[in-house]
Amino acid sequence: MSGGVDSSVVAAMLAHEGYDVVGVTLQLYDHGAAVNKPGACCAGQDIHDARRIADAAGFPHYVLDYESRFREAVMEDFADTYLAGATPIPCVRCNQTVKFADLKRVAEDLGADCLATGHYVRRVEGEAGAELHRAADAGRDQSYFLFATTRAQLEFLRFPLGEMPKPQVRALASELGLRVAEKPDSQDICFVPQGKYQDVVKKLRPHAVAPGEIVDGEGRVLGEHEGIINYTVGQRRGLGVAAGQPLFVIKLDAGKRRVIVGPREALGVTRIALKDVNWIGDGDESVDGREILVRVRSTRPPVAGKLTLTPPPQAGEVRAKRGEGESVRAAPSVIAHSRADSSPAYGGAITLDAPEEGVAPGQAAVFYDKRSTRVLGGGWIAATES
Repeated sequence: MSGGVDSSVVAAMLAHEGYDVVGVTLQLYDHGAAVNKPGACCAGQDIHDARRIADAAGFPHYVLDYESRFREAVMEDFADTYLAGATPIPCVRCNQTVKFADLKRVAEDLGADCLATGHYVRRVEGEAGAELHRAADAGRDQSYFLFATTRAQLEFLRFPLGEMPKPQVRALASELGLRVAEKPDSQDICFVPQGKYQDVVKKLRPHAVAPGEIVDGEGRVLGEHEGIINYTVGQRRGLGVAAGQPLFVIKLDAGKRRVIVGPREALGVTRIALKDVNWIGDGDESVDGREILVRVRSTRPPVAGKLTLTPPPQAGEVRAKRGEGESVRAAPSVIAHSRADSSPAYGGAITLDAPEEGVAPGQAAVFYDKRSTRVLGGGWIAATES
């Protein structure tokens, strides 16, 4: 229960229908600093709203302090991703780690039969088990942010709002007498004040932000910048350089601290390399050239492409010899996927039928079946090619 209208409706609705409900709110970041922050969740006033909903509906409510876990798994990853020249999606990391992994274990410890949330997606029972599908209301669909949900998690999760449009949810909140019926939706990133993500990065990594050069595609220096964290792929405004034509950020080179700019046509991408792919389609076999729909940004509609997956290493192959008596450690993301309730982490690549602009490393590519609303999985964008 984040304190917003969606999770409040789910909890109150289930209690009204006779289910034995236990409400859980995770306090994710500083309580005091967030009390008056509009459009937040999981802190301050939102925690009080969730508690009042539970009291009114007559079910127990717990607030769990997850600040340190959230900082480690979400906020620090957010800062490091920007410093690496990529564009993070903290909401996916939060769902992937704190909410659907850690909170799932809490629910199991409480003896719950399932974990219900206010997300706008659908869980459909298929022939091989639970499937993840897009929400009935395309304008509210949150499947992009839930691509990392595993098969084991899907078996335990429930999404009661997946068939409802938002106006119906607000109307139901009014019918149930919830004081949050007209509460505004959360906006931006919950832990980023006024949308200034650079301030968060500088606070978490104060000595890591360094100036560098702004160059064109040929390496010619056009200007200087005060840190690559101030730029994202596809950005046009605020570049700080003048040219005879509009320029866009084409690439970020963190190693050389360079921002590479170019004309709009240089933004087009047709091939995307993926890492840490979560596959929840049918079977575990390799996928080679399968036609899919893929969403490369949360605000973009899915587009056509072809997917190739590389299966994860078999047991014992994660440790690779580097030299005599020395081995390479698996990346933390690979280690995380080795848990019993997770799906294997694939590598992969996507070839798009037509170029897409503004495809940024660090974002997600989410796969959909071409003939249905089913979500087949997704992965993190590691690199792109025109």
